[in-house]
Amino acid sequence: MNARRKVKKAILPVAGLGTRFLPATKSLPKEMLPVVDKPLVQYAVEEAVAAGIDEIVFVTSRTKKAIEDHFDVGSELERQLQSQGKHAMLDGLRRLLPPAVRYAYVRQSQALGLGHALWCARALIGDEPFAVILPDDLMDADPGVLQQLLAQFDAAGSSVIAVQQVGCEEVGQYGVVRCAHAIGRLCPVEQIIEKPHPGQAPSTLAVVGRYVLTPRLFDCLKDLRPESNGEIQLSDAIAQLCRRETVHAYRFAGRRFDCGSKLGYLAATMHFALKHPELGEPFARLLDDTRNRREMVRTDDEEAPLPPAARACAAGLRSGASPQLHGPIDT
Repeated sequence: MNARRKVKKAILPVAGLGTRFLPATKSLPKEMLPVVDKPLVQYAVEEAVAAGIDEIVFVTSRTKKAIEDHFDVGSELERQLQSQGKHAMLDGLRRLLPPAVRYAYVRQSQALGLGHALWCARALIGDEPFAVILPDDLMDADPGVLQQLLAQFDAAGSSVIAVQQVGCEEVGQYGVVRCAHAIGRLCPVEQIIEKPHPGQAPSTLAVVGRYVLTPRLFDCLKDLRPESNGEIQLSDAIAQLCRRETVHAYRFAGRRFDCGSKLGYLAATMHFALKHPELGEPFARLLDDTRNRREMVRTDDEEAPLPPAARACAAGLRSGASPQLHGPIDT
């Protein structure tokens, strides 16, 4: 039975324009924005490889060549690192290309939604179950979230989607599911609605960027009509899939960062910087120092008038802006 086949392929939709990060993403793919010292898309690929995926299909657009270059051999750079004795850096680069993992690329010529992006990859998936990872959703979990989903898929043989509780005011940003009785973290999906009005949401269980799907999803995508904006939504295809076979929602263990938003991206950067083996302690001290100076400025501001330059600095600190430090900061 197809559903019992091992999942060895993953689709990474990376064709979006990243308009929320303009002007930074005018010429740089948003998936290449760094979180400490790795681009977002590399975190997604590492999660897939750790889960046993050996073929990764990127759905790209004409502006995303930097992603292809990132997952390619950089012979000149490798020779330079070798000659300089920077073996740790060289090993890190070579880990981008595990010998057992293949990368493939397919174009999404128009921005017609997540469902359309998966449809563009159908020929490379064939009649196999597959995973989907959205790099904007950066996860910190052990085991990885995709690995958690694959364990559920292997046990149940049905499609599994990652969900988490969100606030009532946030449901309009997600696909939202209604579930039947839960067995631990797993529950059958009865209904899924894309970006419902808060008053019409079936629950506060939101679908986030990890999926394991049977190939029957492509039949559902084929039958879908585009929405009024021309987009084909993955949530609509999953709703049809629920009518044909069991689909489970899984409340994953771990922490998610929405790096499609500026605040979520900054939160992820701070989180992973604090966990970094080299930067964690000095970065924590930097945060403490910044917080202490902010408190000192606030206290001084209450006790005595400040000269104009100091008032400008205090205003910046109160607004959450970083103080101007001398010299470049390598982020």
